[in-house]
Amino acid sequence: MPIFTTQDGSHTIIAEKFGVSYHSKYGAITESEHVFIKAGLHVKAADKKELSILEVGFGTGLNAFMTWLEAERLQLMVKFHSIEAYPITLEECEALNFAEQLNVPDRQADFINMHKSSWEQNIQLSGSFSLYKTQSLLEDYSTQEKFDIVYFDAFGPGAQPELWTENIFVKMYDCLKPGGILVTFCAQGEFKRTLKKAGFEVERLEGPPGKREMTRAKKQ
Repeated sequence: MPIFTTQDGSHTIIAEKFGVSYHSKYGAITESEHVFIKAGLHVKAADKKELSILEVGFGTGLNAFMTWLEAERLQLMVKFHSIEAYPITLEECEALNFAEQLNVPDRQADFINMHKSSWEQNIQLSGSFSLYKTQSLLEDYSTQEKFDIVYFDAFGPGAQPELWTENIFVKMYDCLKPGGILVTFCAQGEFKRTLKKAGFEVERLEGPPGKREMTRAKKQ
């Protein structure tokens, strides 16, 4: 899959199967930091030092990598569970410049190890961060585990409409602990109505560069 450089200097990949890129052209790192780290991780880390996160769309591994780095910085214990139906190749992973752009070039090996780590197995990557990757379609995924945060980072409704249905978000609601939050780049009106039907309290937030809004949804 083709790799190109976004406006903040970090890479993204074009998913030719869906005709879209994994990250915003306005900045891959900028978008992940705004949507998932600041609006998600930081909110729950304010009063909890042990967090469990479910990510929909492991993709390039950027959200997981940034969460790992932030868990170390904030002295958190993070259990990170990520679902991915179509993993990128190791060759693609090795070409990505996230460690360099995040000013941690010495962590490139850690980034690659995330991608190399076994599927369907909990891997303790550091004292602060464990990773469990599941290769599955979201429609087929089920778990008894409950999470503090859902990073909903599937491709948008135009590319993957089957992942933006009420049934999917009822599943996401059920995956969360009481008070848990779901964060995503999407802010479409129909999507927010779907979240409300699934039981969420929906909050509209300022979006990252290139997007006016993003969404955070809470389970009561």
